[in-house]
Amino acid sequence: MPGERDTGPAPEGGEPGTGSALLTLPNVITLARLCAVPAVVWLVIQGRLDLAFLLFLGAGLSDALDGWLARVRNARSFIGSVLDPVADKALLVSVYVTLAVIGVLPDWLAILVVFRDLLIVGGLLVLTLVGSRPAIRPIMVSKLNTALQIALAGTALFLQGFRLDGGWLLPVLIALVALTTLLSGAAYVRDAARSYRA
Repeated sequence: MPGERDTGPAPEGGEPGTGSALLTLPNVITLARLCAVPAVVWLVIQGRLDLAFLLFLGAGLSDALDGWLARVRNARSFIGSVLDPVADKALLVSVYVTLAVIGVLPDWLAILVVFRDLLIVGGLLVLTLVGSRPAIRPIMVSKLNTALQIALAGTALFLQGFRLDGGWLLPVLIALVALTTLLSGAAYVRDAARSYRA
């Protein structure tokens, strides 16, 4: 799920495995995870949340696998560092929106999650256009928010897919995701403002 893949220096000639190479094994796995997004959306809309959960779980495992392969095989690449978070974010946002559409998660939470991401991406674009080069460093509250978003999405799919009663678990996760989404969004706005003044 959402993570970071460090980029290593590209060797002369852009040899496979590092730099800008596209068809490295980690990148192929990441592309497959990106292609799984419409399948998860379709399964949720069709009411097959059990299968959607299994696919979501598989995507999470593939995220860990491609990151491990990138390190072990020295296959870090700029393309991989871009594709990896895009695939993770596309999957998470799609799950939140579709779960909100079918009434499993509150619609205001999906709007909050999407708005935070748009705010961060839009802010980075604006700062870049005005000549500032903000450093993209995930902060602790943002990492916590991502982990909680993954936990909530997976828990909601699992409980609804297998017709289980989670009791207090889902409401607590919803509250934690909402709180950390607000805090991380505010922290990014604060950091962006400091970067612009600098």
